[in-house]
Amino acid sequence: MNILQNISAGLLALAFTVQGTVPVLAGDGSDLRLKTVVIDAGHGGKDPGCVSRDGRILEKNINLDIARKLGAKISAAYPDVKVIYTRTTDIFVPLNERADIANRNNANLFISVHVNATTSSQAHGFSTHILGNDRFSSNQEVCRRENSVIMLEDDYTTNYQGFDPNDPESFIFFNLMQNAYYEQSLSFAAEADREMRKGPVSHSRGVSQNLFLVLWRTTMPAVLVEVGFMSNPSDQKILNSPASRTEIAQTLFNAFKTFKKKYDESLDFSAETPVQQPAAVQDSHAVQPASGFGVQIFVLGKRLPSGDKAFKGYDAVAVKSGNVYKYVIMEQTADRARKLSRKLRKEFPGSFPVKITDGKVSSL
Repeated sequence: MNILQNISAGLLALAFTVQGTVPVLAGDGSDLRLKTVVIDAGHGGKDPGCVSRDGRILEKNINLDIARKLGAKISAAYPDVKVIYTRTTDIFVPLNERADIANRNNANLFISVHVNATTSSQAHGFSTHILGNDRFSSNQEVCRRENSVIMLEDDYTTNYQGFDPNDPESFIFFNLMQNAYYEQSLSFAAEADREMRKGPVSHSRGVSQNLFLVLWRTTMPAVLVEVGFMSNPSDQKILNSPASRTEIAQTLFNAFKTFKKKYDESLDFSAETPVQQPAAVQDSHAVQPASGFGVQIFVLGKRLPSGDKAFKGYDAVAVKSGNVYKYVIMEQTADRARKLSRKLRKEFPGSFPVKITDGKVSSL
């Protein structure tokens, strides 16, 4: 069965299934604060990643050093935050397993550290990436290179539902995916971009939405950071310096610190005045319409209260589906749902019109 057949068979509905249990909402939201971060050192083992021209500098080692330094800084500043690494030594970890480590541990944030490379020695600087459609992006070659790691895995066609990094048709799959954590991923990426401009590799190539497999499989806010170019002499010299790698880790920690503050404050429900809403949507925890039409704006593995900032002022209801909650802005008819969907796409890029039948959400 090829990738398009998988889509038509309805596997998209399972794409963001959360592994593990859904956290119970505490009165003050404390159970939902940022408590677990997974730091992913890209490549490793038989996969060296980018290699310097003389073969002496390997990306996998740079990634691991920065990842461990970042994790140590987080642990020192936040003893209550669990820091989990996808690897702490020079071993090969499949892309799907990296994401699964985060999913199994109900992580609140996934940070993947990488080094960039190209055929030109002129390209330089760092970049941050979140999951999204890069159909018109200049980063497609970076995606193909990072995703091609799956070719080293024994059964990648099974693990990735037929995805082939060399087949353009496979990228159609991503174009139909909904990124349930778009807003939070973008928030951390923006903070990382802001802080890294102050670091040793200071040139920013911006924040991009790209089709990285390691981000696709995660069920939490996730960002991939390319800390510099191995193919650029200046960047390479910086990346090969332990002191500079410590500085890079510090900039990422600064981004984490700001992101965590925003993340936790957004869950401080007691500090906010509840938004007055019609009785039918007063509590998104309890409301689960049996039928109707609307626009699904995102999916989360946790329940949000009515009036949460994530809804951007709209009334949304939560429809429980397995271990996740699908948040839907209701409309009276299918036509009105489609019209609303077009309006909401700028604010909720992954949104789409849906119908609810017997409490189950399906695409229009």
